[in-house]
Amino acid sequence: MNITALERPASLVDSVCQQLAKLIRGADAEKKDRWLPGERSLAEQLGVSRSVVREATKRLEQQGMLEVQHGNGIKVVDRLHRPLSDSLSLLIPDVAGRLRQLNETRLSIEPDAAARAAERATKAQLLELRRIHSSLEEAPDNDNAILCDLAFHHAIADASGNLIYRLVLDSLGELGLASRLRTIGRIGKAPAAAHHEAILFAIENRDPETARQAMRIHILAAGEDMDLPALRTREAK
Repeated sequence: MNITALERPASLVDSVCQQLAKLIRGADAEKKDRWLPGERSLAEQLGVSRSVVREATKRLEQQGMLEVQHGNGIKVVDRLHRPLSDSLSLLIPDVAGRLRQLNETRLSIEPDAAARAAERATKAQLLELRRIHSSLEEAPDNDNAILCDLAFHHAIADASGNLIYRLVLDSLGELGLASRLRTIGRIGKAPAAAHHEAILFAIENRDPETARQAMRIHILAAGEDMDLPALRTREAK
């Protein structure tokens, strides 16, 4: 006899979370300084108690979608990456260990993202990638170059059409900044710019495998620049 577990109905809090998340991702998602109605108004509109709304907004705040400002209201924010980002230094206290694992993670994700971008990028996304790359080449100092470098990789994740790629990179943003301080901050922007040009050329020419390989070379070179021997040893095998 096969017995299938019954689906548990969503709780009121779960349902309110889903409704609010849908509202947050709605037509006005690109607007800045967005605020939700107050707790009392939300409770009335959703037909639930204020305690249910309070718990739902608390959950969404923990997930990085809302910021409850007492006395002001409920602000929509884009901090979905924060829960993971805040945990990294606790889980991996050694800085060198974090950077090594960052590059291992990037090797697992970014070459595929570049290949997907070569297949899926829109004309607007290609233009944005070229604009960011030009900004890197023209960056007046290392601080600006680092920001352009981060923006380039995030734009590739966007162009891949995979939102999870972008969310993971956002979660690693602070660590990615630390890695670039040890690469661009130490040896300048020229190596990164050269690698980016090769990646972008492959994406613009709709060549997924070349884009994949160019990104892989770029990340391995970053590991070399950060002196991550464990990464070199693994790739040599």
